[in-house]
Amino acid sequence: MKIVVIQGPNLNMLGVREQQVYGSMKLEQIHAQMKDFASQSGLEIEFFQSNLEGEIV
Repeated sequence: MKIVVIQGPNLNMLGVREQQVYGSMKLEQIHAQMKDFASQSGLEIEFFQSNLEGEIV
């Protein structure tokens, strides 16, 4: 099974901007954890992040 994770505007700023609000974990670290879980579960995972809503739609 393949899972596609679609992420919207400004998520690329996680761990960079307003760490006191959103935490210090960067998006790349979140992706790494999700990839590890997916591989342990026999799943394929792909990520797409865009700051342009039109690209997401």
